[in-house]
Amino acid sequence: MKKINLKGKFELFDDYWHPRIIGELNGQLVKIAKFKGTFEMHKHDHEDELFQVIKGQIQIKFEDQTETLDEGEMIVVPKGVLHQPSAAEEAWVLMFEPASTVNTGENENSDLTKEDLEWV
Repeated sequence: MKKINLKGKFELFDDYWHPRIIGELNGQLVKIAKFKGTFEMHKHDHEDELFQVIKGQIQIKFEDQTETLDEGEMIVVPKGVLHQPSAAEEAWVLMFEPASTVNTGENENSDLTKEDLEWV
Protein backbone atom coordinates (compact mmCIF):
# COMPACT_ATOMS: atom_id res chain seq x y z
CA MET A 1 0.00 0.00 0.00
CA LYS A 2 1.41 3.31 -1.11
CA LYS A 3 -0.25 6.67 -1.42
CA ILE A 4 -0.60 8.12 -4.90
CA ASN A 5 0.01 11.77 -5.69
CA LEU A 6 -2.41 12.59 -8.52
CA LYS A 7 -0.71 15.86 -9.48
CA GLY A 8 2.62 14.06 -9.76
CA LYS A 9 1.11 11.32 -11.92
CA PHE A 10 -0.54 13.81 -14.30
CA GLU A 11 2.77 15.65 -14.67
CA LEU A 12 4.39 12.49 -16.11
CA PHE A 13 2.74 12.86 -19.54
CA ASP A 14 1.51 15.53 -21.96
CA ASP A 15 -0.64 13.73 -24.53
CA TYR A 16 -4.43 13.73 -24.66
CA TRP A 17 -6.97 10.90 -24.68
CA HIS A 18 -4.36 8.32 -23.63
CA PRO A 19 -5.38 6.71 -20.32
CA ARG A 20 -2.77 5.48 -17.87
CA ILE A 21 -3.37 3.07 -15.00
CA ILE A 22 -2.63 4.22 -11.44
CA GLY A 23 -4.43 1.54 -9.43
CA GLU A 24 -6.52 -1.61 -9.44
CA LEU A 25 -9.25 -2.85 -7.12
CA ASN A 26 -11.81 -5.66 -7.41
CA GLY A 27 -11.40 -6.03 -11.17
CA GLN A 28 -11.65 -2.27 -11.70
CA LEU A 29 -8.84 -0.09 -13.00
CA VAL A 30 -8.23 3.42 -11.76
CA LYS A 31 -7.07 5.42 -14.76
CA ILE A 32 -6.07 8.99 -15.43
CA ALA A 33 -5.98 10.90 -18.70
CA LYS A 34 -5.68 14.43 -19.97
CA PHE A 35 -8.59 15.57 -22.13
CA LYS A 36 -8.47 18.36 -24.71
CA GLY A 37 -10.58 18.69 -27.83
CA THR A 38 -13.38 16.27 -28.69
CA PHE A 39 -13.31 12.49 -28.39
CA GLU A 40 -15.50 10.30 -30.57
CA MET A 41 -19.07 9.32 -29.73
CA HIS A 42 -19.04 5.78 -28.36
CA LYS A 43 -20.56 3.38 -25.83
CA HIS A 44 -19.49 0.45 -23.73
CA ASP A 45 -21.97 -2.39 -24.11
CA HIS A 46 -20.96 -4.20 -20.92
CA GLU A 47 -19.25 -1.67 -18.62
CA ASP A 48 -20.26 1.36 -16.59
CA GLU A 49 -17.71 4.18 -16.55
CA LEU A 50 -16.96 6.84 -13.92
CA PHE A 51 -15.39 10.19 -14.82
CA GLN A 52 -14.15 12.57 -12.11
CA VAL A 53 -12.63 15.93 -13.00
CA ILE A 54 -9.46 16.63 -11.04
CA LYS A 55 -8.50 19.85 -12.86
CA GLY A 56 -10.32 21.92 -15.46
CA GLN A 57 -13.73 21.28 -16.97
CA ILE A 58 -15.16 18.68 -19.34
CA GLN A 59 -18.40 18.20 -21.18
CA ILE A 60 -20.00 14.85 -21.89
CA LYS A 61 -22.50 14.88 -24.72
CA PHE A 62 -25.25 12.28 -24.66
CA GLU A 63 -27.95 11.67 -27.25
CA ASP A 64 -30.42 13.98 -25.46
CA GLN A 65 -28.30 16.31 -23.30
CA THR A 66 -24.81 17.55 -22.45
CA GLU A 67 -23.43 17.53 -18.91
CA THR A 68 -20.66 19.92 -17.85
CA LEU A 69 -18.36 18.71 -15.08
CA ASP A 70 -16.18 21.10 -13.12
CA GLU A 71 -13.27 20.30 -10.80
CA GLY A 72 -14.39 17.95 -8.04
CA GLU A 73 -17.45 16.74 -9.94
CA MET A 74 -18.06 13.26 -11.31
CA ILE A 75 -20.55 11.30 -13.34
CA VAL A 76 -21.24 7.61 -13.89
CA VAL A 77 -22.10 6.70 -17.47
CA PRO A 78 -24.14 3.47 -17.49
CA LYS A 79 -23.25 0.68 -19.89
CA GLY A 80 -24.85 1.00 -23.31
CA VAL A 81 -25.18 4.81 -23.19
CA LEU A 82 -23.69 6.74 -26.11
CA HIS A 83 -21.39 9.48 -24.87
CA GLN A 84 -18.79 11.89 -26.22
CA PRO A 85 -16.35 13.58 -23.83
CA SER A 86 -14.73 16.88 -24.73
CA ALA A 87 -12.74 19.68 -23.13
CA ALA A 88 -12.17 23.16 -24.51
CA GLU A 89 -8.98 23.49 -22.45
CA GLU A 90 -6.76 20.81 -20.93
CA ALA A 91 -8.55 18.87 -18.19
CA TRP A 92 -7.27 16.17 -15.86
CA VAL A 93 -9.70 13.28 -15.44
CA LEU A 94 -9.73 10.23 -13.18
CA MET A 95 -11.72 7.20 -14.35
CA PHE A 96 -12.90 3.97 -12.74
CA GLU A 97 -13.86 1.18 -15.09
CA PRO A 98 -13.60 -2.60 -15.40
CA ALA A 99 -10.23 -3.88 -16.60
CA SER A 100 -11.92 -5.11 -19.81
CA THR A 101 -12.99 -1.59 -20.86
CA VAL A 102 -11.52 -0.27 -24.11
CA ASN A 103 -11.45 3.54 -24.19
CA THR A 104 -13.29 3.74 -27.53
CA GLY A 105 -15.95 1.17 -26.57
CA GLU A 106 -17.37 -0.70 -29.53
CA ASN A 107 -15.20 1.41 -31.89
CA GLU A 108 -12.13 -0.76 -31.25
CA ASN A 109 -10.60 -0.02 -34.67
CA SER A 110 -10.49 3.71 -34.04
CA ASP A 111 -7.26 5.68 -34.30
CA LEU A 112 -7.99 6.79 -30.72
CA THR A 113 -8.09 3.23 -29.31
CA LYS A 114 -5.44 2.64 -26.66
CA GLU A 115 -4.69 -0.95 -25.67
CA ASP A 116 -2.04 -2.42 -23.36
CA LEU A 117 -2.16 0.65 -21.13
CA GLU A 118 0.90 1.43 -19.09
CA TRP A 119 1.07 1.98 -15.35
CA VAL A 120 2.39 5.32 -14.13
